[in-house]
Order: sequence, then C-alpha cells, then structure tokens
Amino acid sequence: MDTRQVIATLPALQLIEKLRARHGPVLFHQSGGCCDGSSPMCFPTDDFIVGDRDVQLGEIGGAPFYISAPQFEYWKHTQLIIDVVPGRGGMFSLENGEGVRFLVRSRLFTDEEFAALQAQGKV
Repeated sequence: MDTRQVIATLPALQLIEKLRARHGPVLFHQSGGCCDGSSPMCFPTDDFIVGDRDVQLGEIGGAPFYISAPQFEYWKHTQLIIDVVPGRGGMFSLENGEGVRFLVRSRLFTDEEFAALQAQGKV
C-alpha cells in the first residue's frame, strides 16, 4: 500500500535532477488556479515564499511539493503523480524552455489507503 500523497515518474525525477544541477535546491507548488497555476510549478527554493495555508504533500526527488489549501481539499482523496510530457512549461516554472513540462496525473486512494492517511493525521 503506497499512501504517499505525491510521487514522481522516472522522467520527472530526471528532470528535477537536471534543474537542481542548474539552479540549486528547488521546490514545487500546485495552486490549482487557471493557466499556469493548473500545472505543477518548479521554483528555486529561495525564489518562492510558501504561504501559511499551503500544505506540504511530501517530496519528489528531494524537492518539497506544496499545494494550496483549497486545492488540497479537492484532491485529498488522490495520489498526485508528477510526470513529464512534451510541451512548454509554465511561464515562471524552471522547466520552461526545456521542450517538456511537468504534468499532474492522479489516482484515487482506496478506502483502506484513505483510512490510513486519516489515521496518520494527513487528511
């Protein structure tokens, strides 16, 4: 049973490592807004201020992954799977210009997995 709230595919982990080598420590934020906000955004750790209401879901490739509180309420029943696909990254996201972008895929937690998350106080 994998109850991590956020995981990443191998291509995503490889891109994170490439971005970290170029920019230093990075973090992710998923706001759930329109346009760029609907994609996971990767920032240098020192260039992004995490909000008081942002929820840290976990880490992918050693990078903390945050989501806005309202978006967490919608997605708390799902495991986010961060992947990479061809395309343009978000305007301010570090993968912009790489010819690929981060993408969120998801799957619903089973009842058993969700109960385990509740027992751990994560939802």
